[in-house]
Amino acid sequence: MSPDVSCRRATELLSEQLDRELSLEEKAALKAHLLICRGCRAVDHQFRFLRDAIRGLVDRDEPPSPG
Repeated sequence: MSPDVSCRRATELLSEQLDRELSLEEKAALKAHLLICRGCRAVDHQFRFLRDAIRGLVDRDEPPSPG
């Protein structure tokens, strides 16, 4: 993967990292892109916010453990 990641590819990687472990090469390229791109940092923040909000809803809806 080229170290010069486009915003489109960075967004794809941001989404993919929610579902799978990125390779070291993908992580490095994404991190380098996020250092220079404010827009993609905002997308990263939004994805993380949504993930955490959904986890909060799921955790809230789970029945209490017996015990």
